[in-house]
Amino acid sequence: MYLAANGHLVVLGTAGSGKTTMAVRRARHLAGAPGIGGPTLLLTFNRALVTYLKSSGARAPGLTVESYHKFALGYLSSVTGQPVQVCKIKDVLVEKALTEVRATTQRAVATRPLEFFLDELHWMTGHGVTAEATYLSGVPRIGRGRPLAPADRAVVYEVYRRYLALRTAAGLSLDWDDAASQVLSHLQSDTRPRMYRHIVIDEGQDFTPEMIRSLAAAIPEGGSLTFFGDYAQQIYGSRMSWRSLGLSVTGKVEFEQNYRNSRQVARLAQAMSEMPHFHDEVDLVSPRTPTADGPLPTLVTLPSKAEQLAQAAAYANGLAADRRVAVLMRTRAQEAVLKRYLDPRHRHYRIHRDLTSWPQGPGIFYGTYSAAKGLEFDSVILPLCDADELPKPSEIAAHGLEEAMAREARQLYVAITRARSELIILRSGQLTTLLPDAMSDLFHSLSS
Repeated sequence: MYLAANGHLVVLGTAGSGKTTMAVRRARHLAGAPGIGGPTLLLTFNRALVTYLKSSGARAPGLTVESYHKFALGYLSSVTGQPVQVCKIKDVLVEKALTEVRATTQRAVATRPLEFFLDELHWMTGHGVTAEATYLSGVPRIGRGRPLAPADRAVVYEVYRRYLALRTAAGLSLDWDDAASQVLSHLQSDTRPRMYRHIVIDEGQDFTPEMIRSLAAAIPEGGSLTFFGDYAQQIYGSRMSWRSLGLSVTGKVEFEQNYRNSRQVARLAQAMSEMPHFHDEVDLVSPRTPTADGPLPTLVTLPSKAEQLAQAAAYANGLAADRRVAVLMRTRAQEAVLKRYLDPRHRHYRIHRDLTSWPQGPGIFYGTYSAAKGLEFDSVILPLCDADELPKPSEIAAHGLEEAMAREARQLYVAITRARSELIILRSGQLTTLLPDAMSDLFHSLSS
């Protein structure tokens, strides 16, 4: 909270170590501290977390709390003098561009699914690698499991080029992915006084490199940028030096104590992070074992997948009278099925970006793993943790098994570490290989 009020600061912590709590407190302090205070921006990655932060005390004179993209669009509107229109049909336009390219090449990479190209374009813009010569020169694709031959990169770049042409023809100049690069480009020549003296980033591991670079450019001389993050929860996957992100960092503060999870939940999360598919060169903070006690994570085996969402809802209905319970799933498609089984006598809420207020008290929350980032619940229930569900087959098709496992492991890690004391995992067949062996002493097993 009282770290220096100038320059770039990095705080890394394990899950449940209080990063969000301290991000809120630091932002409030920087907004109002005599002499060093000034307009302060507290940023996080999605709108649901913005709502959660505001309910967690992130309100003070001089403090603004918003998502990165709201900040970006607001800044770009101030530059152009008019509202900025964002391309919301990127997948449609990229698919059309891909169809055109497939008609002109025999390269096998062109047969890869749309998801691969959407993800590669996201990586390009997120890392600021959009100049043709740079991308084709063989610049390391940091965070990518499979290498791409130069001829394959040329195919990808042609898809990108045609996508841009289609977007321009639709009268649109940016999408959610390249907004950060446009913000950075304008800030580098913008001589107007900066709007904020201090910027605090919460859940910074999900910000792309270009987002972080743009925020480093958004503070004035004598201002501060504070980055709070946990690279074990990093979903978009990249390993970058702080300097390459535009930050001048001489040292890091690390939060090692896990205050959220019980010892049993934390042991499972730690065992996950030590599995081979989880290993890369990110900055992981080794947690201290929590002191809070709780039950072992329960592994429930059901006869069929069709029964898993119904049973997950039954568990949630039974716990919701006096607990905050979350049922977390890998995809949005599973939410509507689950909702049919929820008891209307209990309050229940879908976790999504348009939540305008954060519910208090007991109840049932449901949503995807990624939607639950930064949140915590007394009990967490995870249906469909079967080997043929996780990693998602579409992720394997797009990225190959090795990279898909690395990505999906972080998604599941996020879901598991949302649980304060009670964790229930459901399966019908073989347990996902993203988790330790079902016969280990990390689980209490039940069959139904």
